[in-house]
Amino acid sequence: LTYDPDGGYGHPDHIQAHRVTMRAIELAADASYGPGEPWQVLKVYWNAVPASVLREGLRRLRAAGDEQAFGGLDPDGELPSFAIADELVTTSVDGRGQLEAKLAALRAYPTQVAAEGPFFAMASGDSELSWGVEHYRLVAGELGATGPDGRESDLFSGID
Repeated sequence: LTYDPDGGYGHPDHIQAHRVTMRAIELAADASYGPGEPWQVLKVYWNAVPASVLREGLRRLRAAGDEQAFGGLDPDGELPSFAIADELVTTSVDGRGQLEAKLAALRAYPTQVAAEGPFFAMASGDSELSWGVEHYRLVAGELGATGPDGRESDLFSGID
């Protein structure tokens, strides 16, 4: 589980996390590298923001009177590259039971995410935008069992 090659939104630490993770996966399968038996990682996911989720969040912010969030992005216009087509999202994990812990962790890093900023404004409410649902794109391995929406709901689905 890592970021996409662009680090989600281009953050250099996220880009490096992607590089390190993908290289570790490659080396794990290389019999000539290091001690022990080679290991094939069964599934590789990149985190994802479905375009529909970002659009809904932007609409909610506008409805609340915030027209400038995220540089004034138009919910019906072109989106930044970190928002991917919904059909590319393979997995959605419901983590609403852990939402408060997640938000508390984010609040502990105000240099990363401002508590008064648009990310927390989008995190209010009961919708998917409450950040309680995490989305991923399976980029290596086999998709496990899917629900009516065609997505996995468990990152370990299909792994014996």
